[in-house]
Amino acid sequence: MCHFPGCPGSQCPEPAASTAMWWFQQGLSVLPVALVVWSAASFVFSYITAIILHHVDPLVPYISDTGTIPPERCLFGIMLNISAFLGMATMYVRYKQVYALNPEKSKIIKLNKIGLALGLMSCFGLCIIANFQKCILYYIHVVGACLTFGVGAIYMLVQTTLSYLMQPEVHSKDIFWIRLAVLLWCCSSIVSMFVSSVVLYSGLYGTNLVQKLHWDPQEKGYTAHMVSTVSEWSLAFSFLSFFLTYIRDFQKISLRAVVSLQGQTLHNTPQSFGTDEQPLLVAGSI
Repeated sequence: MCHFPGCPGSQCPEPAASTAMWWFQQGLSVLPVALVVWSAASFVFSYITAIILHHVDPLVPYISDTGTIPPERCLFGIMLNISAFLGMATMYVRYKQVYALNPEKSKIIKLNKIGLALGLMSCFGLCIIANFQKCILYYIHVVGACLTFGVGAIYMLVQTTLSYLMQPEVHSKDIFWIRLAVLLWCCSSIVSMFVSSVVLYSGLYGTNLVQKLHWDPQEKGYTAHMVSTVSEWSLAFSFLSFFLTYIRDFQKISLRAVVSLQGQTLHNTPQSFGTDEQPLLVAGSI
């Protein structure tokens, strides 16, 4: 029955039970979305800035070359540092999810811990890339790249293996095959980039090519340079595509805050918090 006067109950529309949520509002799916969108934006914005200022060639430069000269270097650095933070948060939430879903499977728990360690190392490498430019500190930059992409590829392998071990009870077969396809994409990009870079920097096409930001299509080594740069962009976007596969999993995770008061005033600190203290942050249902 309607409680409004003068409104017949049979004609009164029922109120909506709940407000519909967008897909990125469900659970913690906004976390991998933010990681992918922000990281892609850091590449695109620094690329556009470098092109407008004529610091690099428009046709597929190295990603690192678009963050070598100010002001795009400043933009590139700060945005990638934020990407590293988002990556660590995403990998930690993934670790907690797998741990909660498989509390008694020792093999999965061990692989899950290894995956978290590898993921954090990869994010640390991204910080190195962001703060040590290729043309200034080349070898440190290369170390950061190896940590980001090399260790990151192993992280993808571990997560793909976990997806295989958790099917079909937890993971569907489809998500395993998707992650396997992205992993193969990543590995092929690494091989292509490694081989072309070895050929390019072998000395056959001159020296001091690390500092070179502009290339003439008629120059020797231009083909190897293009293969290397295209492979780098392909490698970067294969990483971003892998994190897109987390979206559906993260929709099943919620996070809530629980406040525990230890006194009625803020003047004195209690001597003991007691054994029944509630945690400040509690992961919700998965």
